[in-house]
Amino acid sequence: MMLADTFHRPLRDLRVSVTDRCNMRCTYCMPKEHFGSGYNFLRKTALLSYEEITRLVQIFVSLGVEKVRITGGEPLLRKNLDSLLLDLSSLRGLRDLTLTTNGLLLKRYAKGLKDAGLKRITISLDSLDQREFEAINGVESRVKDVLEGIRVAHRVGLKPVKINSVIKKGVNEGAIIGLASFFRGTGCILRFIEYMDVGNTNQWRMDEVMPVGEILKVIDAYYPLKALEENYRGEVARRWEYCDGEGEIGMISSVSHPFCGDCSRARLSPEGRLYTCLFSSQGYDLRKPLRQGADDEELRNQVIQIWKNRSDRYSEQRDSISSDYPRVEMSHIGG
Repeated sequence: MMLADTFHRPLRDLRVSVTDRCNMRCTYCMPKEHFGSGYNFLRKTALLSYEEITRLVQIFVSLGVEKVRITGGEPLLRKNLDSLLLDLSSLRGLRDLTLTTNGLLLKRYAKGLKDAGLKRITISLDSLDQREFEAINGVESRVKDVLEGIRVAHRVGLKPVKINSVIKKGVNEGAIIGLASFFRGTGCILRFIEYMDVGNTNQWRMDEVMPVGEILKVIDAYYPLKALEENYRGEVARRWEYCDGEGEIGMISSVSHPFCGDCSRARLSPEGRLYTCLFSSQGYDLRKPLRQGADDEELRNQVIQIWKNRSDRYSEQRDSISSDYPRVEMSHIGG
């Protein structure tokens, strides 16, 4: 069915967070000052089981969802993730099944993910410099482990491999050319993302945002670029390619050029709350009716009503919203 919200935006994409835990403490997402050793993460019993996730995803697919992205936290920390992917990949009507990871564990799991039905993968990598890499992700870890994970993912056929790089002014803008040079000609698609005000713990400031227009100028001065057409309506990344044919890059500009008007994404948290915007302050509890015995039709009608009443457009309204407006943390629902 064609389900649309108050701005006539269809429901096409679902992001499913399978855990709120992560093995990194990135400063823009999960700063260790807030998510330290005393932080209370969700207990196992609070998490949706894989059977519950599959049942809900099937309902979303019946309402028009065509793409599902598995996120976290770090999704590869959830045990036996391949069994969930195997169930999801068999759902009739689901055209695209993908996953976002920080890549630290990817070398170990890439083949199993592919064999279970994962079609492609996105890896977060904000710098190739080891010292800068650790400063951003907040823990002792190695760039080479992420790069090895990327190579293995590419080798087993998780294509295209996409690389997401968040650029924060004064922190890692010097990494732009290095990243572009490294991934040119590899078949990987590098995407630069503006530093966003997701959640309330990263102390976001507008003057730390490097607009994608500036990022484009930096790259174009080294490697001339030309614009590409979007693959589909609602694609978050504006696409560019190198004029010499050495590949494609993307620019995600939630701050400088909001794309709320075409947003077709819903997000399901690890404990079963449905969020209709990345910047939502609260979600809708689907776990409670699910565990109290609601049948599929009841759950389906609940999702329909939530989406029909959706009016989110936070990025377009950012300038008029108070800085202390409560927002769900990115580490809880993924990007």
